[in-house]
Amino acid sequence: MCDTIILMTKTFQIAIDGPVAAGKGTTSKMVAARLGYLYVDTGAMYRGLTLYAISRGVDSENEMEVVSLIENDQPRIELKIPDGDTKDGRLCTVILNGEDVSWKIRTEEISHAVSPVAQYTKIRDYVNTLARQMASEEGVVMEGRDITGVVLPDANLKIYMDADPLERAKRRHRELMSRGEDISLEQVYRELLERDRRDMKRNLKVVPGVWKLDTTGMSIDQVAEVIVKRVESLK
Repeated sequence: MCDTIILMTKTFQIAIDGPVAAGKGTTSKMVAARLGYLYVDTGAMYRGLTLYAISRGVDSENEMEVVSLIENDQPRIELKIPDGDTKDGRLCTVILNGEDVSWKIRTEEISHAVSPVAQYTKIRDYVNTLARQMASEEGVVMEGRDITGVVLPDANLKIYMDADPLERAKRRHRELMSRGEDISLEQVYRELLERDRRDMKRNLKVVPGVWKLDTTGMSIDQVAEVIVKRVESLK
């Protein structure tokens, strides 16, 4: 499909929620590229803060220490569109205090450690403030767990993206294997179901007025095309 950029008003906001491996990241990046918008991965922002805490010797499950560290140090997180040598399969370039940590935040260690950090109220406030600032400056495609209900409740288009759990596990397993991580599909599936349980109990909600988009059996390109057409219909 043609990747021609569609020129639109830079205040348009697309908010996407959904469980892990529903296709949110790759789809959001593709949609953002086609619309000329900034792709904002809030999950990557939480991962960046988790990496920062671990690198400072702070236990990610110690809320008081994590919050104190982030509030005192105010680590700077920037999201950029990959270009040049950074076009290496990443969804976005994540800069933490001037360092490119795009791949450092994608390990299983960070995946396990980020869950509690992403639930701390003050850390969520910290990330939400940064995300809203980005959305106030230009058109965005923003994805995460509570974007449609909390971060951008007045977004022009709100989407809840989902897929069959086993298909999501297979996607996640392929991603991990491609990065050289030795893990079975069965383990990935168990951990995905547990992650779903935690997320649904905490902050993953289907809010009123959201567009429920089931990506089961669809390619990323097909999903992106459907979303772009929906955006065009709203303009």
